[in-house]
Amino acid sequence: MDRAVRRTKTVFWELANLKLIWIGFFPSHYIRRFFYRLFGIKIGSGSAIHTGARFYYPPNIEIGADTIVGESAVLDGRDKLYIGSHVDIASEVMIYNAEHDINDENFKALTAPVKIGDYVFIGPRAIILPGVTIGKGAVVGAGAVVTKDVEEFAIVGGVPAKPIGERQNKNPNYKLGRAAWFR
Repeated sequence: MDRAVRRTKTVFWELANLKLIWIGFFPSHYIRRFFYRLFGIKIGSGSAIHTGARFYYPPNIEIGADTIVGESAVLDGRDKLYIGSHVDIASEVMIYNAEHDINDENFKALTAPVKIGDYVFIGPRAIILPGVTIGKGAVVGAGAVVTKDVEEFAIVGGVPAKPIGERQNKNPNYKLGRAAWFR
């Protein structure tokens, strides 16, 4: 019986994800945001999610105010995913909070929450792995694979991501501006 319940939940969320994929290409931030909220994503005021975004279990995803998520981003909600305010997530970024235990004989899934602080910038095609916390004001370079926590205002890059600098502005207070209409 337990297996049937799990399977039913999986099918339900797969169908929900399919609908979110379709909604993700509608050319209006307002309409996309309405449906994303309807499916359980908590989205702060002024935030925008550009076209083609993909979600895994939306109710565990929370996005702060004035945050922009770029085209074709992947946001994983199989554990808690918190994205702060004034965060700029570039195109094709993948944020995962679930992975497989490669040493387990059943290849079981492991999950861990991901937290991204305020005023963070994540460059294009970066990958954030489960259990990572990215501190306030940090910068993740394009194509970086973040496997460990990133300190506040640190600049990281590479595979795996390592510190390569430090952000000079320790008191950011900018607004990201308006999202492009048809993205």
